[in-house]
Amino acid sequence: MTAAKRIENKLNDAFFPEKLVVIDESHLHEGHAGARVGGESHFKVEIVAVEFEGASRVARQRLIYAALSEEMSTYIHALSIDVKAPSEVK
Repeated sequence: MTAAKRIENKLNDAFFPEKLVVIDESHLHEGHAGARVGGESHFKVEIVAVEFEGASRVARQRLIYAALSEEMSTYIHALSIDVKAPSEVK
């Protein structure tokens, strides 16, 4: 299973999102510090879930980092997060 798929599974299990997109952007960082040979180190997550209603941007990001704590301590070097509540989606 790819790293992106593991991230997707963890976030689906934690938040039951209305929208979830996980993009492996590792190829954009080849040769940079933290980039692993073979990629799977830099990711972008776009997520919309009810659990984020009323939470601050920082609180939302903390929820994502908590759900991915194992991945953050092992193979994720960088994580870009776009997190929204359903009421913020147009």
